[in-house]
Amino acid sequence: MDTVEKKKLLPAYSKKSPVKGLKHALETADAILVGAGAGLSAAAGFAYDGERFQKHFHDFAEKYGITDMYSGGFYPYPTLEEYWAWWSRHILINRYDVPVGRPYADLLRVLQGKNYFVLTTNVDHQFQLAGFGKERLFYTQGDYGLFQCSGPCCQETFGNEAQVRRMAEAQWGMRVPPELVPKCPRCGRPMAMNLRADSSFVEDGGWRRAAGRYGEFLRKWKDKGILLLELGVGYNTPGIIKYPFWQMAAQNPEAAYVCVNYGEASCPQEIEGQSICIGGDIGEVLELL
Repeated sequence: MDTVEKKKLLPAYSKKSPVKGLKHALETADAILVGAGAGLSAAAGFAYDGERFQKHFHDFAEKYGITDMYSGGFYPYPTLEEYWAWWSRHILINRYDVPVGRPYADLLRVLQGKNYFVLTTNVDHQFQLAGFGKERLFYTQGDYGLFQCSGPCCQETFGNEAQVRRMAEAQWGMRVPPELVPKCPRCGRPMAMNLRADSSFVEDGGWRRAAGRYGEFLRKWKDKGILLLELGVGYNTPGIIKYPFWQMAAQNPEAAYVCVNYGEASCPQEIEGQSICIGGDIGEVLELL
């Protein structure tokens, strides 16, 4: 392929046939940077509200008026026993006792054999469950599978599956037994989730290595024919994926920006000529690819 062709990742028919245009971009890009948000897991059926929320958290909904799993994670529970009753149940159904979502498996097939990297704000481990290698992933916001000290007293994280399963099994009346409340093995403080909510978030060695691999990928490809593929990213934390993707597209005429987001696909006017916005179901789009 010559240089002129390389600079045109999106063919002229992309606006009329966006999925076909995306397929062309996937096949011709020098590199693909995937930015994935909560919409990708929602497309897999792992909704945080509605019937699924009521099935697992109807008692918390009745007692505290909580309406979805996302807001429930921020609720100021009066005791650590209730806090961990919520979180052990939440982690179990969203991280451990959960199948691989089909959109994740389809995305892996689409990317097979291509030069890609995934930046995600999702914390449910679906990418690795689907078979993505961790060397291609940067989980910027943490992982449901990790605890950290609530202090924190150290920049370490701790795998939590065994503790989570014990708490989920032993809880009664929306409380875990006091002796099961997890404590930091270094200082004895209560544990916390390794999820970015404030400045206490622990960026451990694994997080820093992933950040380094992401930075290296950007340095190598951000000025070349890169496809910026945004899947299910909303406006909760747009400064992590959405705005940087827009900026990279604006700064690189060889780049293409593709946004797939059910009912919420858009881009700035300045990069319209380099963009495709697909406001449909992510799972259906990946199936078509």
